[in-house]
Amino acid sequence: MAEDVRRTDSGIEVKRVYTADDLAGWDPDTKLGMPGEYPYTRGVYPNMYRGRPWTIRPYSGFGTAEATNERWKLLLANGSTGLSCAFDLPTQMGYDSDHPRAEGEVGKVGVAIDSIEDMRLLLDGMPLDKVTTSMTINATASILLLLYVLVAEENGIPSTALGGTIQNDILKEYVARGTYIYPPRQSMRLITDIFAYCQENVPQWNTISISGYHIREAGSTAVQEIAFTLANGIAYVEAAVAAGLSVDDFAPRLSFFWNGHNNFFEEIAKFRAARRMWAKIMTERFGAKDDKSKLLRFHTQTGGSTLTAQQPENNIMRVTIQAMAAVLGGTQSLHTNGFDEAIGLPTARAARVALRTQQVIASESGVVDTVDPLAGSYFVESLTDAVEEGAWAYLDKIDGMGGAVSAIEQGFMQDEIEAAAYEFAKAVDAGDKIIVGVNKYTEGEVEAAEVFPIDPAMQHQQADRVRRLKAERDQDAVRHALDDVAAAARGTQNLLLPMKEALRAKATLGEVSDVLRAEFGVYQPTR
Repeated sequence: MAEDVRRTDSGIEVKRVYTADDLAGWDPDTKLGMPGEYPYTRGVYPNMYRGRPWTIRPYSGFGTAEATNERWKLLLANGSTGLSCAFDLPTQMGYDSDHPRAEGEVGKVGVAIDSIEDMRLLLDGMPLDKVTTSMTINATASILLLLYVLVAEENGIPSTALGGTIQNDILKEYVARGTYIYPPRQSMRLITDIFAYCQENVPQWNTISISGYHIREAGSTAVQEIAFTLANGIAYVEAAVAAGLSVDDFAPRLSFFWNGHNNFFEEIAKFRAARRMWAKIMTERFGAKDDKSKLLRFHTQTGGSTLTAQQPENNIMRVTIQAMAAVLGGTQSLHTNGFDEAIGLPTARAARVALRTQQVIASESGVVDTVDPLAGSYFVESLTDAVEEGAWAYLDKIDGMGGAVSAIEQGFMQDEIEAAAYEFAKAVDAGDKIIVGVNKYTEGEVEAAEVFPIDPAMQHQQADRVRRLKAERDQDAVRHALDDVAAAARGTQNLLLPMKEALRAKATLGEVSDVLRAEFGVYQPTR
C-alpha cells in the first residue's frame, strides 16, 4: 500500500496526528506571549474582536467616479464599515483617459480618476472624517493620495483628520503584477517622500500596504508570500532610514496586505508566523523602541485566483473558508470576493452576498468571543513554526543577494514564483490537486451567469470630461506648477509638495506622471 503523504500548498508535510511530542521544547512564553504583547503571534491587540470586529472593507471601483460613488453608498447602507477603491489600468499606469494607450481600458477593472474633478465626484457625500478609505494604487499612489487630501480640505476636513491606506508597494509590482512606471530606485524615492509627507501632514494615514496579495495571485506558495513580502518591507524600512527618517517616526503607519487561500490551517499559520517575524525584524534588525513599530497590522482579501468560472456558486464556500482563516489568523480588515469575479466585475447581488458573509461570521459564528482560539493546538503551532522556518530561509537567501531590490533585479523572486505556479498547474492538470467543478465533480450544461455590464459609451464620456478640463483651466498656472514638479524631481525636495499644487491647479494624473517619466525614465525589465 502506497504511503499516504499529505502536504500543504507550500509543500509542508502534514502528519496523520499531532501530539505533545511535536512541541517538545516549545516555549509558549517566547513563541506566543499574550495578545497585544511581543511577539504578537496571538494578535496585535489585547482584546482583538471582543472590542469591535475587523473593518468590513469591500473592494469596489468601476467605470466613472459617479458609478463607483453609487456602489460605495450601497455598501455603506448595507453595513460596510470602510471603503476600498479599485482603479482602472490607465489610472494605475499614469495615463489619462484620453490617452491612446487608455483605449479600451477606461473604467474596466476599476474607476477612472484623471483629475481633482473626478475625485470630487468619487468622494461626493462620503463621511471622510468618519470612514477610512483604502486605495489599491502603487506607481501613482502619491497622486491619488494628494487628490483625496485636496478634496477633503475643500470640504473642511483637515488632512490630520483623515484615515486610510494607500497600497504604495511598488516592489511587488516588479515581481508579480506589472503596474510600474519608473525604475525601482526612483520609485523608492517617491515612497520615502510619501512617508515623510504623511508623517508631517496626514499622520493617521497608513503610508504603505506591503502586499503579499499579488505575489500569491501570481502563483507563489504561502511561505513565499510572507517571505517575499517581508523582504520588501525590510527594503522600504532601509530606504526610509537611509533618507534620514527615524524608524519610530514612520514604522507605526506601515501596514500589510495578505491573500486568503483555501488551505485553511496553513493560512492561519501564515498570518501568525508573519506577525511574529515582523516583530522580530523591527526589534532586532532595526532597533524599534515604539511597540507600534513592531505591529504587523494587515488587511486580507480572499483569493481571486482561487475563484472558478465553472459552478461560480462554489466560490461562496471558498470565500467563506478563506475569510474564516483570516479572522482566526487575526486580520484587522477584510474584503470578501464576489462569487462571480472569475467572470467579471461583481454584480450588486454578488457584492451583497460577500458582505453578508463577513457579517454572518462576525455575528453568528462565535469566533469573535475569544482571542486566538487555536493557540496551543499541536497542529497549528507546529505548522506556524514550519511556515516561519521556511520564510526565514528565503529571507536569508535574499539578504545574501543584497536585499529585495537586488533580488528583484536578478529575477530571483520572479523565478521562484513562476516555478511554484507551474507545479500547482501541473498538479491540477494531473488531478492530484482537486478543484471542485473544474477537474472533479464537473457538470455538463452550465447555466449562463449574470455578467456585470460595462457601458462602452462610458469611456468616451470620461475621455471627453478630461479634454474639457484641459481646455478650460488656467494653462499658465498648470505649466508653471508642472515645471516646479520637474525641478523637484531633479533635486532633493519632497516631491509631494509641488505635486499637490499642480493637482490643485487642475494638472491631470497623466501630466504629472509624464513629468516624472521625463525626469526618472521608464522601467524596462531585462528578462
